[in-house]
Amino acid sequence: MIDLADIEAARRRIAPYIRKTPTLAYTQLKDGGAGDVSVTLKLELLQAAGSFKARGAMNRLLTLSESQRRRGIVTASGGNHGLAIARSAHVLGAQAQIFLPSNVVPDKVAKLKQWGASVEIVGDVWDDANAAALAYAERTGATYAHPFSDPVVVAGQGTLGLDVLDDMPDVDVILVAIGGGGLISGLSTAVKARRPAARIIGIEPVGSPTLHACLQAGSLVALDRLETRVATMSCRQTDQAIFEVVRDKVDEIILVRDEEMESAARLLWFEFGIGADLSGAASLAALNSGRLNIEPRARVCALVCGAGTDGMS
Repeated sequence: MIDLADIEAARRRIAPYIRKTPTLAYTQLKDGGAGDVSVTLKLELLQAAGSFKARGAMNRLLTLSESQRRRGIVTASGGNHGLAIARSAHVLGAQAQIFLPSNVVPDKVAKLKQWGASVEIVGDVWDDANAAALAYAERTGATYAHPFSDPVVVAGQGTLGLDVLDDMPDVDVILVAIGGGGLISGLSTAVKARRPAARIIGIEPVGSPTLHACLQAGSLVALDRLETRVATMSCRQTDQAIFEVVRDKVDEIILVRDEEMESAARLLWFEFGIGADLSGAASLAALNSGRLNIEPRARVCALVCGAGTDGMS
């Protein structure tokens, strides 16, 4: 799908338009912390537009011609990709049309409008909104920007893997939330090329085990239904190329319940004043679930990948 050279090129391209997000030691907690492993939070929720999605979105728009930008950008999103496209379009002087499912967090809809995007709610899940986005692109000539299967977007997301290695060159384990799989595909490509021994562990909701189901079946499958309220981690079917990258480069995928992500988001707010959305809290939910098999004294990076208020309700 992509290689390290694509990710390095994306990093150079987007550097003037994104933030170098900080890390924070997961220590000094009321109940002790992570036991006998060393955990560092990568605060990607402080990225422009509130998530890692700014990387892939900006890479996508920067590779368009001026005439393509003038015709506008359209996408479907659970919230974070839409925000990233809207923000990138605003920065580069383009118009963004964002289609969203009905389970999107209202706070993200309000932010999209603040970025100047046109917003339309279609269907109950991302797949419904995506069909509407594709139809809009066909009708209007706007450029469609897929949130996870576009190689240019995936290369942009992969730059986060390079940043993690800059921060933690000796990292042993990286915990990554999964929606459609674009982030974990890009990040695992970057990390495995630079530090093959690092384990990449993906996290999906119990109610949307998209890639977990593919790995169990040994092929691309579509879920019959989605039963999670985490719109940014809801996807009925991923892409074949994404599945192949995950199959080859991701070491494990574990499932967490919505309630575990909610608890992790509340913990992040209580202990650190970090306002993570539920996808942003997924890595901590996995860490706290007791279902991870991590060696003692391992150096763990937990990505806090998105900001939001849905974890505080």
